[in-house]
Amino acid sequence: MSQPAIPIEEERLVEIRREAERLGQVQGGGVRPAGAPFPQASPETGYYGLPLLKEPQWNWAIPLYFFVGGAAGSSGVIATMAEWAGGNRELARQARLLALGGAGLSGALLVYDLGRPARFLNMLRVFKPQSPMSMGAWILTAFSTSTAAAVFADLVSKHWNGLPVRLLGGSSKLFSTLFGMPFSNYTGVLIGATAIAAWNREIDMLPLHFGMSGLQAAASLLELLGNDDSRALNLLGMLASALETFEGIRLESKPERALAPLKHGPSGWVTRAGGLLSGPVPLLLRAAALAGGNRQMRRWAAWSGIAGSLLTRYGWMRAGHASARDFRLPLEI
Repeated sequence: MSQPAIPIEEERLVEIRREAERLGQVQGGGVRPAGAPFPQASPETGYYGLPLLKEPQWNWAIPLYFFVGGAAGSSGVIATMAEWAGGNRELARQARLLALGGAGLSGALLVYDLGRPARFLNMLRVFKPQSPMSMGAWILTAFSTSTAAAVFADLVSKHWNGLPVRLLGGSSKLFSTLFGMPFSNYTGVLIGATAIAAWNREIDMLPLHFGMSGLQAAASLLELLGNDDSRALNLLGMLASALETFEGIRLESKPERALAPLKHGPSGWVTRAGGLLSGPVPLLLRAAALAGGNRQMRRWAAWSGIAGSLLTRYGWMRAGHASARDFRLPLEI
């Protein structure tokens, strides 16, 4: 007597089991049993036309946290550069105070979004290098602590500059710089490591984009605090705005539908406005100021850079919301 034929679905299940046993993973697709009530997803229909991803649950404080953190981290780096490379102690003092204030405000904004301080402390219970969120909490803590120690050492050194104070000052300033660099751009890694298409497709450039935006804001804030005669700050601002201009041109030239929220609709308008104000506008103003020595142009460039950096963070956040609502994007290959 012949054996009854095995349905194709069961044959595939057997193959999957054998492949899993042999390789420890399954390379091919799964099985949808015939007549099963499971929805068959496609880029055209999705799952009953419903979004597959949940929109980001962050409130208004998080884009502001991204902006403040980027400026604070860059200010910590500028402070050390100004003191150790440029010998400008006054600029270093202002930059370090700006970094400390930004670190404190960043912590407050993060706790506000979390709801209560205990949730932030709970984030420090584990050290998870593969998690941008875990690493961000530790970087914020380390940057805030080292920057506060550096400011404290500077205050004490005015009255007593013994060896312990010099050691504390030197080491804390070094750590403030080391942690300030990732603090200025880790938020780009944070959103890029999600499943939201508009963010994930730009994961390679987002850290540089956010880092340059933070540098633009830091240099601009320091200029408005009375350092609009610093050639180094103007050059840093020009570098940041030049890279922001390049980033804007690169984004505009990419035809991917996943990046549409960055170009169209309310999120597109905000993102493009941020790119314009932090890219070509301050670049041209700073170049003109460098050629003619016009401080008023530098102040206009500073205000433009700050506004552009802030709008950039809110534009990317709104683009993430719009991207999550598009049920087709996660199903596209």
